[in-house]
Amino acid sequence: DVMVEDVVTVDADTSVKKAVALMNKYEIGCLIVTKRGKPVGIVTERDMLTRVLAENRNPEETQVADIVSRPLVFAEPDMDLEEAARLMFKMKVKKLPVLSDGRLVGLVTLTDLARFQPQIIKILRKIQASEAAPKRMKKVADYYVV
Repeated sequence: DVMVEDVVTVDADTSVKKAVALMNKYEIGCLIVTKRGKPVGIVTERDMLTRVLAENRNPEETQVADIVSRPLVFAEPDMDLEEAARLMFKMKVKKLPVLSDGRLVGLVTLTDLARFQPQIIKILRKIQASEAAPKRMKKVADYYVV
C-alpha cells in the first residue's frame, strides 16, 4: 500500500558518473543495483559521498559495483508496516526495496512509512521507545515522531 512501484535501477557495471546522472534525471536519492536483471544491492547519495567523493575516486572510472551496499535488505509485498519499520531500524536502513519471488516490485522508505498514516507514527513511537533510532534514521524519526 505504501511502496513506490516505479523503481529506477542501474546495472552494477555502470559508472558512478552515469548513476549520478540517472539519479539527477529522476530526482531520486537511491538506485537499486542489478546484475543480469536481478537486484543485488542499493546505492545511495550517501554511498557516493562517502565511497567516491570523500575518497577522491574518479566517478567516471568507479563502477557502481565498487560502492554498492549489500547484501540487499528487502521487504516482501505482504509485509505489514510495523514489520517493515522494525526491519529498517534493526538493519539501520532508510530505504527498503520490495521483492516478490526475487523480482523487484517496489521501494518503500522510512519517510514513506511516516507519511502514510497516523498508525505508522504510533508504530515508530513504539519502536523508538524500545530501541534508540539509528543515527542516520534519527532525523526522520525525530521529524515525524514528536
